[in-house]
Amino acid sequence: MSSIGTGYDLAASTFSPDGRIFQVEYAQKAVDNAGTMIAIRGKNGIVMVADKVISSKLYTDNANPRMFNVNDNVGVGVAGNYPDGFSLKNYAYGEAMKWLKDYREPMPIQNISNAVAEYIHIHTLGISRPFGAGAFFVAWNKQAGGRLFLVEPSGLNYEYKAWAVGKHRQAAKAEIEKLKIDELDVQQLAKEAARIIMAVRDESKDKNVQIEMGWVGEHTNGKYEEVPEDVVTAAEEWATAKLDEDDMED
Repeated sequence: MSSIGTGYDLAASTFSPDGRIFQVEYAQKAVDNAGTMIAIRGKNGIVMVADKVISSKLYTDNANPRMFNVNDNVGVGVAGNYPDGFSLKNYAYGEAMKWLKDYREPMPIQNISNAVAEYIHIHTLGISRPFGAGAFFVAWNKQAGGRLFLVEPSGLNYEYKAWAVGKHRQAAKAEIEKLKIDELDVQQLAKEAARIIMAVRDESKDKNVQIEMGWVGEHTNGKYEEVPEDVVTAAEEWATAKLDEDDMED
């Protein structure tokens, strides 16, 4: 009975007999079934890319963005349920502002991700439903280089070289593992990330989608920024040509 959650999935405060918390697992499903998002750390920066569904042609450009600044140096990308992710972004921003007020310096990325992870974990203890969203945090400086964290709906917080979430995460991870990411600069990463996102799409289901991209690195002097539209367009054109070339070789 417990393997399918019967009777044990009514609240996040209830463990099943085999030690599972089904409400947290269901929250993770909200991320797993969402649009694909990847983040890759290269030799001089980090690139985040999301495959965002545009559900209406009446939206303004870049409506409901998935990527934001937490402060000048740290970027966040949210995946899963959008209102939940937006709330996590706001919490991270608030914590960064408190830190700046108290210490007169920007809040370090690991402190931000830890604060959000603790906030998410509190919501797995039965006070309210868990967040159906995860969040990438990215930063770069000359001393530490690039740092990339992912906070999951359970409150887990890991640091990665690269990772993928969303419905095509496994295929995306397989493509990332083929790259020598430590040798790629951010310009090359942007192109390869666009190629991966486009390669793993299900053309029969993934329609009306748009690539959203952000980066931070040596070229931005450690400031997190949205990737300019012309750079994204150029990356998509390169990716399309590369995929066509690979299809011809096959």
